[in-house]
Amino acid sequence: MDPARTPVVILCGGRGTRLRERTESIPKALVEIGARPILWHVISIYAAQGFRRFLLATGYKGDQIREWLDATEWGRGVEARCLDTGLDTPTGGRIKLLEDELRDEPFCTTYADGVADIDLARLLAEHEDGGALATVTVVQPTLQFGVAALDDEGRVAEFEEKPRLERWINAGFFCFEPGALSYLETDSVLEREPLERLAADGQLRAYRHGGFWDCMDTYKDAVILNDLWASGEPPWRVWAEEPVA
Repeated sequence: MDPARTPVVILCGGRGTRLRERTESIPKALVEIGARPILWHVISIYAAQGFRRFLLATGYKGDQIREWLDATEWGRGVEARCLDTGLDTPTGGRIKLLEDELRDEPFCTTYADGVADIDLARLLAEHEDGGALATVTVVQPTLQFGVAALDDEGRVAEFEEKPRLERWINAGFFCFEPGALSYLETDSVLEREPLERLAADGQLRAYRHGGFWDCMDTYKDAVILNDLWASGEPPWRVWAEEPVA
């Protein structure tokens, strides 16, 4: 897979109800981290690693995303387009509605609210080598709370402060072959039946990412990401130069 030829679908049509402090007036994808929309950060992660073609699957307040995109000048030969996929269309349905754009070649998909220091070249290589229709990036996130270890009599033996989860969760950053589109319908929630069916058919592989990953799901998450950006060394900044003019 050549990053420059591989389309990247960014799912940015949701309402962001758990971030209502910000999303009553703007779409979640435009909530700012370091004075730039988180969507800018997501595109920048890909653009810095050679990706050039972006399809933004919009819905809720999609006109604002289109206006922002039209006003943003991207370097590196980046081409980004908004495609309205409906107000209430679920994640899998948004991809299915872009089938005409995606049916001829492998493509990547991610969410507009997750950032990571992911090595996308390695992800693409593992997807190609895996031979499956789909690859999903998985992570072991750090828990928000400390964990108490108890003995058999109910005494607290020790505390472990915010350990990593032992199991793996979906972090987005997918790779799909065109054949995966047959697992989707316009009412599909990607994370449910489509991925479950792909897994059952042996057509879903996992790419384990052990570095930084975070998702801006709540106002607290937005505060944490803004603090990381303000530190001057945000861990998801994989670019040496700003990808936008």
